Amino acid sequence: MDRLDVATPERVALDLPLAGIGTRALAYLVDAAALFATWVVAYFVLSLLVSDVLGFFQDFSGLAKALLVGGVFFTQWVYWTACEVLFGGKTLGKRALRIRVARSDGSPPSVLESAVRNLCRAVDFLPALYFLGLMTALVNGRSQRLGDLLAGTVLVRDGEVTLPRYEPPAPGAAGPPLSPRQADLVRAFLERAPGFDPAARRRLGRRILDRFGARLPEADRTAVAAAVAVAEQPRG
Repeated sequence: MDRLDVATPERVALDLPLAGIGTRALAYLVDAAALFATWVVAYFVLSLLVSDVLGFFQDFSGLAKALLVGGVFFTQWVYWTACEVLFGGKTLGKRALRIRVARSDGSPPSVLESAVRNLCRAVDFLPALYFLGLMTALVNGRSQRLGDLLAGTVLVRDGEVTLPRYEPPAPGAAGPPLSPRQADLVRAFLERAPGFDPAARRRLGRRILDRFGARLPEADRTAVAAAVAVAEQPRG
């Protein structure tokens, strides 16, 4: 299965599985069914107001019919775009199939990116039944249709990502060294500990020992433990 390699701001490497053409097609069918149901309801409501719905539309001028077709496409474009922007890259179909639209860094698409990829559906659909989009997805390694290529987006499976390498180590077990930010936190505690009240010093010191444990350098671990011990001594 093709995967998308992502580096998070925390410098954690992730690989997200890409959604295949079959999964994308099923998600599209779910969305198409939802849109079709919406148009059926709209037709039913209109039939309550107009006795001859088909005759009503046939009486439209050529310009009015063109505007009607454009309005239908615009409504569907709003549906795709609004869902992807508001729900983290997911429409009803994508949510059902547990996939989502993502940028190349794994984050949800912006308004512009979602608008571009969905505007290109009109081109991907040509000459019929998304033929151009399907051919484009088949020839590139990420199953991207033309709209995805232009917007810089991909579809990834929205499964749970487990990071066992980055779970806190068991008490007393060695783990990866502290990050610069974590080391600064420990140093700040040691520098300011004498000015803390005993309860705060004991609470913060114990939290540092519980969280970092054996990952602390020997000197820092001893200093933190000593600060906690001093705070726990009864005051005369």
